[in-house]
Amino acid sequence: MYVQQIMSRPVDTTTADAKLSQVAHLMREKGRRFLPVVDGLGRLLGLLSHRELEKAEPSAITTLSVGEVNYLMAKIKVEQVMRREVITCDPGTLVEVAGQLMRDKGIGCLPVVDDGRRLLGIVTDDDILDFFLAITGCGLEDTTRIAVHLPDRAGELAKFLAAINSQGGYIATVVSPVAPDETGMRIVIVRFRATDPAALDRHLRALGYDLFTEELASA
Repeated sequence: MYVQQIMSRPVDTTTADAKLSQVAHLMREKGRRFLPVVDGLGRLLGLLSHRELEKAEPSAITTLSVGEVNYLMAKIKVEQVMRREVITCDPGTLVEVAGQLMRDKGIGCLPVVDDGRRLLGIVTDDDILDFFLAITGCGLEDTTRIAVHLPDRAGELAKFLAAINSQGGYIATVVSPVAPDETGMRIVIVRFRATDPAALDRHLRALGYDLFTEELASA
């Protein structure tokens, strides 16, 4: 899956000459942690985040009055505090590559731009988390979740899934980390639907599979 399939769009934006006080109000009102800064053609100029706002706003222990604080904030423009060096990605970036980039760089979002730096969307850590939750199937109803140890050999996963299918199980999701665990075997987590999931699990155990966790579908 690619970034263009999970990115948020359209995106709330601001301009470099906007007053910081107004933009801060917009971000709080809409619950935005990141706000791209664009020019009149929609090209990315910078990024304003909650961190820049926190740095620009007076400390809680300031001796200034509310009126003085508001006056000073009204004088500050977005371009004075925005982040100018912004890490971006293109819409054809793989979701896992985008997630790895955000992890490596310690950032919470990636503006998505085309070749001309025109803003197309934005991917946040929330979008990456939602994607992870979707591929694990944790929001699916009426599914049984099992975790099994399998030998780290070609064909073992296919044989295990075939054993589920042979008993009428419908496989909803499959997740398997690449690295073996402390047992030297791979963990495979499967969610499936079946008329009698308990009977299907007993069948798998009878075949010698090590089901070390099991959460049956709700009746």
